Parts: sequence; C-alpha cells; structure tokens
Amino acid sequence: MQACEGYVENGQFYPVGTLIQSPGRFRAILTVLDEPTLDDETSKRLAAIDKFFDEIESCDEPVPEFERLRFKEKLI
Repeated sequence: MQACEGYVENGQFYPVGTLIQSPGRFRAILTVLDEPTLDDETSKRLAAIDKFFDEIESCDEPVPEFERLRFKEKLI
C-alpha cells in the first residue's frame, strides 16, 4: 500500500510530490481531510498556474487548442 499527498480543487485531485509508481489499474481510497492546504509548495504551484492562464488570456495572438498537455516535474 502507498500513500499520495495532494489537494482537491473543484472536484479534481492534484497530487503533490512523488506520484504513486504502480503499473496498470489499481484500487485506491481517497480520504478528504477537512483542512485547507497551506504549504508553500502548493501555493507556489497554484500561483504559477494562475499566472500562466492570465498570460494566455491577455495575449493578443491566437492560442492553439491542445488535446492534452502533460507536465512533468524535473527529477533531481
């Protein structure tokens, strides 16, 4: 069994830190804690995402639509 910390926003779960490394489909239980996320890393990531979308919205150039984007963390 593994645990994955993250946060839920608008019904979507966003993992923070290391993702679970398990091939294929597997059962999982998500426990939602009744406390807000206040860690610095999450705040920085949310601010970066907000800035990204603000820049796109303020851009005068046409923005292409992507079917799917996949962002990966740089591994140290």
